[in-house]
Amino acid sequence: MTSNQMAERSRAHFQVVEKILSHFAGENFKDEVRLAKSEFFDNAGILDEHSEQYELRMSQFFDWYFFTRELKGFAQSPLEAVFMARELRFTPEETEIIEQLKRHKHGLYQFIKEKDQDIIIKDLLQNKKIIAQQSAWTFGFNEEEIFEARLIPVGDSWFFTKGFCFHPLDAKKYVLGEVKKHRKDADLNPEDMMLKLLKMRYKFERYRHVKIDMIYSDESRLG
Repeated sequence: MTSNQMAERSRAHFQVVEKILSHFAGENFKDEVRLAKSEFFDNAGILDEHSEQYELRMSQFFDWYFFTRELKGFAQSPLEAVFMARELRFTPEETEIIEQLKRHKHGLYQFIKEKDQDIIIKDLLQNKKIIAQQSAWTFGFNEEEIFEARLIPVGDSWFFTKGFCFHPLDAKKYVLGEVKKHRKDADLNPEDMMLKLLKMRYKFERYRHVKIDMIYSDESRLG
C-alpha cells in the first residue's frame, strides 16, 4: 500500500470517528462530556485553550472518551455502543471501518527505528514488535522515550491516532516498573495504568520545579 493510499484510508477512518463523536459528544451528551473531562483532567491542571498543549490534550481526551471510557447508562464506550444509537446510520464501508476501529491497539511503546517510511516500534505490554507501514508520523520519536499511543489496523499495517503521550526520559524506570507489574498480573487493567501515567505527564508539565521522581511515584501527593 502506497503512502497516498494509507493517507486516504486513515482520513476515511477519522471521518467515521468524527461522525460517531458528533453524536456521543454532541448536545444530548453535553453532561456526559463534562463529567468525562472532570475524570480525565482531574488533578492535571486547568485546561487552558491558549496553551500550546491544548490541541494535543483534547486529542488525548477524545481518544480516551471514544475508545475507552464507558458511557453512563450504556456500560460501553461510544465505539462499542455505536449501533445502539438509532440516530446514526452507516454505509457498508463505514461499518467495515467501525469493525477495524474495534481492533485498535492501545499501549505503551518504544521506538526502534524508521525504515523506508515504516515505523518499527515495540509494544511493551505485549512484548511484541509492530510495523506501521508508510506511516504519516515519522518524526518526534526517540529510542529512549516511552510513549502511549493508539494504533488502528488498515490491511496489513497500522496507523496512529493523534493522541500521543511521550513520557520524560527520567520517568523511564518508573514506567517500565509499571509495565512489569501489569505483564505479571493479568488482573490489572492497563487502561487504568495508562490514564494514571498520562495524568502524571500533565503534572510534570505543571510542576517543572519539582523533581520528576516526586511526580512519577505511587506516593506522590501533588494535586
